[in-house]
Amino acid sequence: MKDKTYRKKELNQLSMKWNIVFSMILCVVALAMVLPLALVVIISFSSESSIAHIGYSFFPEELSLEGYRYLIKMGDQLFRSYGITIFYTVAGTALSMAVMSMFAYVISVRGFWLNRPLTWFLFFTMLFSGGLVPSYIVNVKYLHLGDSIWIFLLPGLVSAYNVIILRTFIRTTIPEALFDAARIDGAGHFTIFFRIVMPLFKAGLATVALFNVVGRWNDWFTGMLYVENPNLIPLQTLLTKLQNSVEYLKKNSAVLNTPDGLQLARSAPSISLRMACTVAVILPMLFAYPFFQRFFVNGLTVGSIKE
Repeated sequence: MKDKTYRKKELNQLSMKWNIVFSMILCVVALAMVLPLALVVIISFSSESSIAHIGYSFFPEELSLEGYRYLIKMGDQLFRSYGITIFYTVAGTALSMAVMSMFAYVISVRGFWLNRPLTWFLFFTMLFSGGLVPSYIVNVKYLHLGDSIWIFLLPGLVSAYNVIILRTFIRTTIPEALFDAARIDGAGHFTIFFRIVMPLFKAGLATVALFNVVGRWNDWFTGMLYVENPNLIPLQTLLTKLQNSVEYLKKNSAVLNTPDGLQLARSAPSISLRMACTVAVILPMLFAYPFFQRFFVNGLTVGSIKE
């Protein structure tokens, strides 16, 4: 009996040599993830002349804050765009998760007579879409969502792919016996959802919520297409317009043949400004990932112990 236990431990344990090998592999993978981010930060502090002379380098010839100065020149507009982006990312994610989690619970209930039709209706939207023009007409002409905060919240409220992920998570991680026991005790669907499903559902919710947060935070096209009010322009749209304006000036100021235009074309940063915009965008996401990380760790242990 002791020999069998010892052999099992041997099979489940790695030798010191393999531990070192796997540690080195993980270090290489970690460096591959961190170094590009570090390079972006360094380039954002590099001068345009240094970038033009030696290209992208971890050791620039000259440091400069021109990219960040151009961002700061935007003043209150930058902070308003930050605020509106944070608001609709948080509020939109909360509303989206509330709707999608309840939808996922409904189609995960076995024996519900609309289970299959709703699932096929959801799956149909993944295969066929009306396209950009019908969406624009519906949102602006019929729903009157153009140039309002609701354009960021309502159209992307439900993602069919995310709903299917949540439905699969409920069916594979929450035992059906829990639902049966709750029904025997007289619990209704709302009680089951809030008292049983939600506490056991945190890892799946965190995963889909992270997808939702990243997607909403990086959305620039919605603001470019529907928003004209400067108080409602999100951060990504603002930075996209800023980069396009600088590129336009650099390409067309020489055509104007004016001293001020030529000086602006020479002094306005392009690559460093683009990297500074990237740093301004990714910093909030770097703070958001640790918040979701603990739910991912808990989710890895779901189903690992069977009694």
